[in-house]
Amino acid sequence: MRRFSSVPFNGTKEQEQQLTSWLEQHKDMPGAAMPALQKAQEIYGYLPIEVQRMVAEGLGKPLAEIYGISTFYSQFSLCPKGAYKISVCLGTACYVKGSGKIYEKLQEMLDITGGECTADGKFSLDACRCIGACGLAPVMTINDDVYGRLTGDELEEILSRY
Repeated sequence: MRRFSSVPFNGTKEQEQQLTSWLEQHKDMPGAAMPALQKAQEIYGYLPIEVQRMVAEGLGKPLAEIYGISTFYSQFSLCPKGAYKISVCLGTACYVKGSGKIYEKLQEMLDITGGECTADGKFSLDACRCIGACGLAPVMTINDDVYGRLTGDELEEILSRY
């Protein structure tokens, strides 16, 4: 289930100008909604309702249509990503070795659900399918750092490094 972010929207005038300029240049392009949302996510990092509203108005489309696209495609996020992006592998090898419990424990520790960002903007949590480190199962990454053979006991210490 997708949820809206509890982190307040903090878009800048520069970001708004960048998106508005792009929308003005491309609004008459057939099928502009998808590339507009991709551009908006590139600019803002995610698609809060405020940004979806800008896209809808800029393209002259109903907000419901833009929201429908934003929530249908997995490439789009309605929640911001944290400075530290945690990804837990739930692929077969990791899952059978306990990554589901690691994912649940991280949700409890961070007080967020998958796909969300902590209120301070520090951590975001997502699941992924396979990162190709099956020999280290269960595995999680924090940005570019890989942590393997997790038991759950080391999570607090790992997070404290960030």
